[in-house]
Amino acid sequence: MADVTSSYSCAVVDEIQMLGCTTRGFSFTRALLGISADELHLCGDPAAVPLIQEILKPTGDDVHVQYYERLSPLVPSQKSLGSFKNIQTGDCVVTFSRREIYKLKGQIERGGKHLCSVVYGSLPPETRTRQATMFNDASSEFDVLVASDAIGMGLNLNISRIIFSTMKKFDGVEMRDLTISEVKQIAGRAGRYGSDFPVGEVTCLHADDLPLLHSSLTSPSPILECAGLFPTFDLIFMYSRLHPKKGLYWIMEHFLENAKLSENYFIADCEEMLKVAAVVDVLPISLHDKYLFIISPVDMRDEISSQGLTQFAQNYAQKGIVRLKEIFTPGTLQVPKTESALKELESIHKVLDLYVWLSFRLEDSFPDRELAASQKAICGLLIEEFLERFGWQKQPKRRKLPSLVNSGFLLSKETRLCVK
Repeated sequence: MADVTSSYSCAVVDEIQMLGCTTRGFSFTRALLGISADELHLCGDPAAVPLIQEILKPTGDDVHVQYYERLSPLVPSQKSLGSFKNIQTGDCVVTFSRREIYKLKGQIERGGKHLCSVVYGSLPPETRTRQATMFNDASSEFDVLVASDAIGMGLNLNISRIIFSTMKKFDGVEMRDLTISEVKQIAGRAGRYGSDFPVGEVTCLHADDLPLLHSSLTSPSPILECAGLFPTFDLIFMYSRLHPKKGLYWIMEHFLENAKLSENYFIADCEEMLKVAAVVDVLPISLHDKYLFIISPVDMRDEISSQGLTQFAQNYAQKGIVRLKEIFTPGTLQVPKTESALKELESIHKVLDLYVWLSFRLEDSFPDRELAASQKAICGLLIEEFLERFGWQKQPKRRKLPSLVNSGFLLSKETRLCVK
């Protein structure tokens, strides 16, 4: 999303170590090398410093490195939590799957002493923020947080103690131990300077995990060796002129296989983008529009999100205009009653978010931005309502949603995201 077409006196890129991420790193590299600013401030893990210095040698930029010490202590516990009976106000229990988050939330709340906010990646950003706000509010009944590693970035949280329920995560390919960087990023959310807790504590649910926790916190993060890259449209367009009869999928795959990079860079994992390329390749739209669809924020692993992109692209190709009402079937928005219904509503939110993203780039062809944005907001409120009700042992003050019940469009369960 970084604007590399404008000039600034000062720009800030946070979490710059993400340029080493296999899937998203190219966006940070693009920001680092593409933003036109008199001063560019990069914030993040010191492990990224040598790579950034090396990358910026050819640019002629003056690089100044300033190191900062943590302003409040972080204390690793010598004892594991052992049981959720030992949960305290201000605790954050960390796990790495959506299912496990709700399982742990239920276990903690059945103890009758605590209520849990939840934060995880597939929640709408607005919902994550409101869940964090409830947890941070000392007058709120939600005094414990159950979260994924989504808490590691972008949220200010009043956490006293981080509790790892596990030190393993599935990264999309395999189940593996958390890396040093991941452990530090998550553990560091406890006792942040300026929060309600002057000292942060970190521990594990199980004693067997403590050695990995302690060793990770005392070890330096591995130095980043290379930054992600992904070809711009201009590069893809020039390459396509050498193969005028080939589709975008073939062009991208062939380009990526033959690209020669210096040792400071790697080509991003574009499996998701290639999936989108396969969808749009058969459509009679320009190469530029196809490229736009492949870089759009779509989750092709999510069936509803994938169907949404497919239908947006098909409608765009057939009619040149995509009306939201042709994708959504009139219906009644309701608070989800099950976790599966919640997941479906989260997927609908992704589709609406995709529509809004496309409307900023193809404004005349995606004219229902306001409707999509309002539906996104409603989805967020309904998801939040479910989260407030789920697992309660004492009755909350439930917020009424009188204006939402018949105010929108919901994907038809029978003809979900079907094009007319």
